Amino acid sequence: MLVEETFMFMKIIGFLTLYCCHIVQLSAQEKPVYRLFDEKGTATDYRQLLKKSLAADIVLFGELHDNPIVHWLQWQLLQDIYEQDSALVLGMEMLEADNQLILDEYLDDVIEERHFLQEVKIWDNYASDYSRLVNFAKSNGLAVVASNVPRRYANLVYRQGMEALDSLHEASKSSIAPLPVEVDLSLPGYADMISMMGGHGASAQAKNIALAQALKDATMAHFILKNHESRTLHLNGSYHSKNREGVVWYLQQENPSLKVMTIHSVEQQALTELSEEHLNSADFILVVADDLVHRK
Repeated sequence: MLVEETFMFMKIIGFLTLYCCHIVQLSAQEKPVYRLFDEKGTATDYRQLLKKSLAADIVLFGELHDNPIVHWLQWQLLQDIYEQDSALVLGMEMLEADNQLILDEYLDDVIEERHFLQEVKIWDNYASDYSRLVNFAKSNGLAVVASNVPRRYANLVYRQGMEALDSLHEASKSSIAPLPVEVDLSLPGYADMISMMGGHGASAQAKNIALAQALKDATMAHFILKNHESRTLHLNGSYHSKNREGVVWYLQQENPSLKVMTIHSVEQQALTELSEEHLNSADFILVVADDLVHRK
């Protein structure tokens, strides 16, 4: 009996050893493409991201424009927030404010999609990355806000400075943030932009680049607030909300009591921990494998 028990015990030990080796091997073969971290660099998960999103008034999802994982997570978040809040508003940097009427006509079935696409200024990746979000909103009766400044006005500021906006017709001014637009060029995001263009003693053109960026940020914040109801999910480039500056700064200048949650997207070679440079850049940092997108 003792021999049989010993033999059975050895079989169990052998099985457990093989099982553990198999688990280790599987772990070595796993290839995660993204992870979520909080602002302190502690690993978290989508469940916490959704929970905090539902507790916020405005969620700013800072994206990497050409990253499919980022766009997939935006798609998931839109659907999951909607399940809890059917009055959700979707805001998009990818659509310009002077196209709001055409966008509304499409959402209300006044015009067909082909006419919508012919008339509005859309990004090259609209079909692959944004159309299903707009069509989800359309199917479920959600408002979609074209929040970005018309590019011609950003270009005007780049060429001539913020004062050039004063000469616009009143109808044109309805597509930008109310004038005069307050700009704090000492904010690190704008200051870094100027520095990259030639340092603190940079040319007026370098300063105007930061002013054009500020105009975009201010305009997005303006139209977010103008159309905000119970909750807004706003999609924008990561730089526009990084370190809670840009759009966040303008939102808080207008309404400090708003609960604004930020998601910042970055790429890293290793996903095991958050790089120090990304700490405190947002409430949640979405880290994506840096070899996911092939860039020539």
